[in-house]
Amino acid sequence: MKRALTTLHLGTLLLLAAATGACRTPDYTRPLGPGEPALIRVELEDLDLPLEAEWHARESLLPALESSIRWTQRKHAEQYFPIAGVGHARALASLERFRELLVESRDASEFARRFAGEFDPYVSAGWDGRGGGVLFTAYCTPLLRGSLERSARFRYPLYAKPHDLEKDSEGRTLGWRTDGGLVPFPTRRAIEAGGLLEGRDLELVWLEDPIDAYIAHVNGSAFIELETGELFRLGYSAKNGRRYSSLGKALIRSGDAPAEGMNLAAIRTWAAGTSEERVLERLHGNDSYVFFQPIDGNPHGSLDVEVTAERSLATDKTIFPRGALVLVDTEVPGHTPEAVQFRKFLLDQDTGGAIRTPGRADIYLGIGPEAEARAGRVQSEGQLYYFFLKDGQLTP
Repeated sequence: MKRALTTLHLGTLLLLAAATGACRTPDYTRPLGPGEPALIRVELEDLDLPLEAEWHARESLLPALESSIRWTQRKHAEQYFPIAGVGHARALASLERFRELLVESRDASEFARRFAGEFDPYVSAGWDGRGGGVLFTAYCTPLLRGSLERSARFRYPLYAKPHDLEKDSEGRTLGWRTDGGLVPFPTRRAIEAGGLLEGRDLELVWLEDPIDAYIAHVNGSAFIELETGELFRLGYSAKNGRRYSSLGKALIRSGDAPAEGMNLAAIRTWAAGTSEERVLERLHGNDSYVFFQPIDGNPHGSLDVEVTAERSLATDKTIFPRGALVLVDTEVPGHTPEAVQFRKFLLDQDTGGAIRTPGRADIYLGIGPEAEARAGRVQSEGQLYYFFLKDGQLTP
């Protein structure tokens, strides 16, 4: 789906969003309607941009920026443009010029001035198609305990991709190759409760808790601390192609847990006080299933570049430009449970399993227990902006 950019002054945009919001509750799962643009041009002077602060924080931003530049420079990347009205040349030039400004500006005020003069902002169409806002969640790479051998303690496997799971050139699951042809790959319940993959030597590691396995699946990567003290790194390989269903929402619907305070910590608390049988029954209500592969270094996103804590974002890649410079304006938990303002430049480098609309985005928060605790609590409204060079700044 490729849709054009439109131009709208932010004051008009906010009035439209307010009028729309007064009539209905935000539905962040709403897809774009016919003819609706994914990105809407707004005026830079209407935005409160953290330009000087981000220049001072450029050392944390540059690694993710370099990854996006390297990906966009590949010949392979050209096939994904134009999208949302942005061509490949403009996408690449915007990233390269942003890097030049970060590196060459003598001070923060020079960087802010030059950026404002050369870049145009575009707001995500959001939940209402008019820039009404985005619901941000977060993901991480959990650090879990495990073993390369099954035991009474470690009984829950993470699997490698079966050889008969077919994917297309973009990594999308096509189905299960059988003697009778290609059919939908089985559900989580069939895989786990039915023992579908047992005896095929696909187990990569064994975990001690079914919720640990669930967390690895939701995040698409995991680092496993083995009994030897070694760190076994796993990244995403494939999924079964089935629809993802939220465990938290299922617990609320069933009355197993209250809606207030529902987050990953609440799910762990619920599971600790619940029978294994009931935990597995609830987990099997999510048909989606993820397969893994051993990796070196840090996890990669869907662009096959390493994701960077607080600098990589996952969005719907069928409507937004890959690798692009974005600004996330929302709140996330800091090092304490209280939410703090999060207004930073990120790079659009990944695809979320449940991110399928312009009203949703997923922030990568890093590796380990603190990142897991923070990511599990993020469910914050905000705005998502994309930045590209003004047409007059592009060289022929």
